[in-house]
Amino acid sequence: MAPEDVLLSQGVRIMNRPEKPFQPDVGHLPRDHPPVQWGRIGVLLVNLGTPDATDFWSMRRYLKEFLSDKRVIEENSLIWKLVFNGIILTTRPRAKGRDYDTIWNREKNEGPLKTITRSQSDKLSAMLGNDRLVVDWAMRYGNPSIASRVEALAALGCEKLLIVPLYPQYAAATTATVCDEAFRKLMQMRWQPTLRVAPPYHDDPVYIDAIASSLRAELARLPFQPDVIIASFHGIPKEYFDKGDPYHCHCAKTTRLLREALGMDERKLMMTFQSRFGRAEWLQPYTDKTVEALAKNGVKNLAIVTPGFSADCLETLEEIAVENGDIFREHGGRNFAAIPCLNDSDAGMRVIRNLVGRELQGWV
Repeated sequence: MAPEDVLLSQGVRIMNRPEKPFQPDVGHLPRDHPPVQWGRIGVLLVNLGTPDATDFWSMRRYLKEFLSDKRVIEENSLIWKLVFNGIILTTRPRAKGRDYDTIWNREKNEGPLKTITRSQSDKLSAMLGNDRLVVDWAMRYGNPSIASRVEALAALGCEKLLIVPLYPQYAAATTATVCDEAFRKLMQMRWQPTLRVAPPYHDDPVYIDAIASSLRAELARLPFQPDVIIASFHGIPKEYFDKGDPYHCHCAKTTRLLREALGMDERKLMMTFQSRFGRAEWLQPYTDKTVEALAKNGVKNLAIVTPGFSADCLETLEEIAVENGDIFREHGGRNFAAIPCLNDSDAGMRVIRNLVGRELQGWV
């Protein structure tokens, strides 16, 4: 039985399994040589993660894995541990579960991030059209895990593996922790695939053009003309930036290039940061406070685009589209629009295809 068949019999998921088995040049193997697969190249798309369900215990497992990551929360004091285990993990799962429930994909019984990332993987596989290439996807937190997919790709004979963190802007709490998890799995493997990690693409011309083109198209569909457009990025604690994380710089460059592509200035296209957690200072200006201030100052028409997210998720579909939309209208705003992410659109797939194609040079 082939290694991938063994994994399937054990319930392990194999994504984008080629319909025709890839046949490597086996040469002259000894008759008693154990069966092996080799000669393939794996491409693993990775995004942040999503809970398996919206109930308390599913949310608790997801939040515990996410917030226990030392790249995400660097605090390690006794007080933090007491707050984390005694308060956060007892109260936050229900609240976040309710939020996830509002955006849940009922048909597939999964979060939208999982649905979209799977589609991105399937479409990329079709675009590449090479039976040596096996495209798969994983979540950093939740399922399918990075470890399970690295194992599955190795079993399919992937001697080389390209990890693609779907974060345009680098941050230790996103890109670096994907690498951490991949390396932890590699440490357990006797035969490790050769590894490459796609770099951040915050200033890639194909990415900037895709965001700008998508924004123009979405604005043209609106029944109103925005007075201001906000480019909202996920925040990180300011302390992380002070320690040398380049995330803020990457976000600022993305925004500057978008302004240039769209012919807008800083008053028309603003940069803000969302999703802060805890009492520490995070990167500013804050999205919610900016939305509130704009509405109070007489702005009636507002649109928000989220260039740091490669796929729509809780932070875009609920936090931006719902929470910030409500904030805007409650303080005097009238028309509000949340611009969709690139997702698995033609423009979004061009970005991923360009990134993967560039990083596979010399392998394919």
